[in-house]
Amino acid sequence: MRHRQVLAVATVALFGLSGCADRPNDLDTYYDDPAPTPTVEPTRPSVKPQAAPVPPSTAAPVPAAVSAALLTDEDVAEEEVVPGESKVSGCLTGLTRGTSRSTAWSYPSGSMLEHQVTEYTDRDASDVVTQAVCEGKKLTLTRQPGVEAQRAWCEGTTCTVLLAKGKLVSALSVTAGTEARATDAARRLLPIVVRRLRSA
Repeated sequence: MRHRQVLAVATVALFGLSGCADRPNDLDTYYDDPAPTPTVEPTRPSVKPQAAPVPPSTAAPVPAAVSAALLTDEDVAEEEVVPGESKVSGCLTGLTRGTSRSTAWSYPSGSMLEHQVTEYTDRDASDVVTQAVCEGKKLTLTRQPGVEAQRAWCEGTTCTVLLAKGKLVSALSVTAGTEARATDAARRLLPIVVRRLRSA
């Protein structure tokens, strides 16, 4: 009896094993796949574009004397002008260049007033004024005290006055509707320009 029981158990076990014999030995069918790990691409640090460095300015600083001799808005307030764009026209364009500053104003009528002060380190300002060549006819103005050289011209409706003191040349240019108006404005402004030049 005991022999039959052992035989029966052995037969059942054999059939149980043979039932697995025709299956592939694939462990994937018996275990769930683990959840796939998401792949993360390495991130590059963000680099913000930078502006190109601004080269240092090579322009020479404007000497204090040049700034002191330049007309201001207060100086020309009685002319009832407003700031305009400096174009350096007329006789001013023919001057030998040094370190300079210029400013300009416009009249309600459209006339223009320009003032330029230039410092010459290699020569006397009086030489520059004496040797200046300007087109037009000479304009006679009252000789101003405290300046070393003074000359004036009118070409068309533009009148220009050149004054020298030390190393500074102060140049005034007025363009108006008529030569007479330009001359009158130059005469009115001359003492103010001289005062500025003498204080520099």
